[in-house]
Amino acid sequence: MITGRVLLTVSDGSQMTAYVARPDDLAVHPGIIVLQEAFGVNSHIRKVTDRFAEQGYVAIAPELFHRTAPGFEGSYTDFQAVTPHMRAMTVAGAEADLRATFDWLRAEKFVQAERISSAGFCMGGRISFLANSILPLHAAASFYGGGIGPELAGRAGALQGAMLLVWGLLDKHIGVEQRRIVTDALDAARKPYVNLEFSNADHGFFCDERAAYQAQAARESWALLLEFLRQ
Repeated sequence: MITGRVLLTVSDGSQMTAYVARPDDLAVHPGIIVLQEAFGVNSHIRKVTDRFAEQGYVAIAPELFHRTAPGFEGSYTDFQAVTPHMRAMTVAGAEADLRATFDWLRAEKFVQAERISSAGFCMGGRISFLANSILPLHAAASFYGGGIGPELAGRAGALQGAMLLVWGLLDKHIGVEQRRIVTDALDAARKPYVNLEFSNADHGFFCDERAAYQAQAARESWALLLEFLRQ
């Protein structure tokens, strides 16, 4: 596996660093955009990016807080530190960041341009849904993505790839009403999706650096995610 960082120029003129991992060979592989939690492209997100590369993906994790805090890595016990950067994000800015990341993948000689997907966690889960509405993605996955319903559910008709939604039913941040708004919108738009709910998991269950980590749900959701992306 080869890892490193690249510097992308976004359409608004800003510069965005992204962490990249890919197989150490000359073959052509599917690509995937890994979208961060509110805590930045930290060790957990880099590890997830590496895991995708181990599975044969060219994976890239853009720093979505690059306008306010380049290189930011927050603590899981200090949410107040991440709040200003989340509030400073705009839909237009996120869309520009996604397009810059997608364009980098599509231009890489090691990437199958028609098999680029996205996977996001927490805040990144919401951004993954957004990505699927503006990019010609093969598929997209959202792990406990807060704010999709009702903020982005209206974009369901624009989704271009199949959608995987992953939730923890112990999650007090994303209730059944929010989840239903998303699935109802996908049903109404007749879009292909899988809705996966873990009864014993809380918000952030996939991250082994968080107190909410649920090992069984994390293992099973990872296996299901990989199979979903292969189909």
